[in-house]
Amino acid sequence: MNFRLDLKIPTFNPSFKFEQATFFKLVNCTERGGGAKSLKSFTAVALEGFPLVKPGDNLAKIIVETAEKNRVEIEDGDVIVVAQKVVSKAEGRVVKLKNVKPSEKAVEIARKTGKNPRFVELVLRETRKILKATPGTLLVEDIRGLVCINAGIDKSNVEGLDEYTLLPENPDASAEKCRMKIKSLTGKNVAVIICDTYSRPFRRGQVNFAIGVSGIKPLKDYRGKLDLFGYRLKVKNVAVVDEIAAAAELLMGQAGEATPVVIFKGLQNVVEYCEKSSVKELEITREEDLFSNIL
Repeated sequence: MNFRLDLKIPTFNPSFKFEQATFFKLVNCTERGGGAKSLKSFTAVALEGFPLVKPGDNLAKIIVETAEKNRVEIEDGDVIVVAQKVVSKAEGRVVKLKNVKPSEKAVEIARKTGKNPRFVELVLRETRKILKATPGTLLVEDIRGLVCINAGIDKSNVEGLDEYTLLPENPDASAEKCRMKIKSLTGKNVAVIICDTYSRPFRRGQVNFAIGVSGIKPLKDYRGKLDLFGYRLKVKNVAVVDEIAAAAELLMGQAGEATPVVIFKGLQNVVEYCEKSSVKELEITREEDLFSNIL
């Protein structure tokens, strides 16, 4: 099966809905055997001109207003992907390092890792379990159950040399709050995914993952379905919210793009919407973990 990725930055055209937005379509061009089949596509729109978010800001309102400025209509079934950084800023999850007093444990780990003791103390406050502390690396399981470097604490795209953002206290609750406020403002039923960038075992580079969801089932279960040759699938349970988050990063970027929100349209045949969902559905038990016992 062949796919075409169309990435376009349109020039101004008054009659074109997305003239201020960056977008792409992923199109299923041919079916197996070369014959034409009904086209499948989705559109991802990065909202440009997104303002800097401050503690206490109404993030949902900013998303709706920025979409209007981009002439992007929020519709039923849209999946709105929001970068963790703007969620954390709006929720006041910003800390000045100079105000942090390091504990003895933080000082000890700082010696092992070569990191600032104040920064290590911040990490410890957000950590359930330290998995690895070696020069340059502090890998932990954080209080939300996420396995990540430095408990997700980050300096990028944060004003002030001394300021760092923490992850939202409850990303699922943050996604739910944003979704319901968008519904209140627009009358539309959407799904919201909060995403952040993580490393992966045995692979170079980082990928956007979902850390909080609302209004969408995290998994698409193919188990029990038949493949092209009649074999019954046994293990295919696809993390669609992670796939959507990764696709969103193509438009969000990681540097100075200032496009922390991407709206997906046309995913109705791909995802399943629901009122109650949680990213915790993606967590695995120790017994299911294929990697921890071999490292």
